[in-house]
Amino acid sequence: MLFYLLQSGTVPPEIIEKASKISVDTLAIKTVRLLESAQEGNSQEVVSSLTHSAISFGLKVLAALVIYALGAWLISIIRKLLKKHFERRKTEATLASFLYSFITICMWVILVVLTVSTLGVNTSSLAALLAAGGMAIGMALSGTVQNFAGGLMLLIFKPFKVGDFIEAQGYSGTVMELTIVSTKLKSIDNRLIILPNGALSNGNITNITAHPLRRVDLKLGLSYGTDAAKAKEALLEIVTSNPLFLNAENKGAQDPFVAVQLLDSSSVNFIVRAWVKATDYWEAYFWLNETVYTQLPEKYGINFPYPQLDVHIKDR
Repeated sequence: MLFYLLQSGTVPPEIIEKASKISVDTLAIKTVRLLESAQEGNSQEVVSSLTHSAISFGLKVLAALVIYALGAWLISIIRKLLKKHFERRKTEATLASFLYSFITICMWVILVVLTVSTLGVNTSSLAALLAAGGMAIGMALSGTVQNFAGGLMLLIFKPFKVGDFIEAQGYSGTVMELTIVSTKLKSIDNRLIILPNGALSNGNITNITAHPLRRVDLKLGLSYGTDAAKAKEALLEIVTSNPLFLNAENKGAQDPFVAVQLLDSSSVNFIVRAWVKATDYWEAYFWLNETVYTQLPEKYGINFPYPQLDVHIKDR
């Protein structure tokens, strides 16, 4: 209607001006009100969205804590069951300790991954991140990876087992445990020695208790002029008087052996060799030393020489 009146030219200019002002003011007011209502609506949506997100994240954190606690409880139960299973099946202690350590670490890794994924973290992204940092971590932990590989080699080729007495890397002791990265020894004086598997698998290992029998070797020097046959007879008599020393009737052993080994500068050196059980080695060795020292001079009249040097002076 207004457009028609304007077209016809019958509306006075003053009315047109006032009408235009009223229309502009009304439009501005409505626009402001619409903006205010829109802003109020957005803030409510933001608050509602934040509240929903907080509740959702809180539920995820709660679920992650529950999963972690439940997983830790299950891991402790599985570890106990593993120990009982190994004991019931009489699994070799070396293999049992290695598998126990390996399975425990794997279970903890799985539990951490499940806990992180419950929080909503994309595990594929996490895997990509781990893969990206794998090279750097691998270089930093190259020694650990080498020790792990060494543990596998020791487990496969079995140069020793738990309970064996070994010498390696300048140390000696009884093997107490073989883990995925190290081997634990208990020394004779009750010290705990931890050797990395990498160096252990690549080095020399002497397994002293690998076989049931061992040979006791005793070297001693007697004075020049000693009757060799009498000395050999006396030493054989001393050895055979102790039942710890074995003879050829025992499987894997030989009869005691005595011989002249070396004509040294101040003595005639004899060698005594006799076989004993590996568990009786040290007892037999120390007994033989003490008995030879006490009985040869007193019972057989055979003396030990002192280091001496003969000096001949000629008059000119």
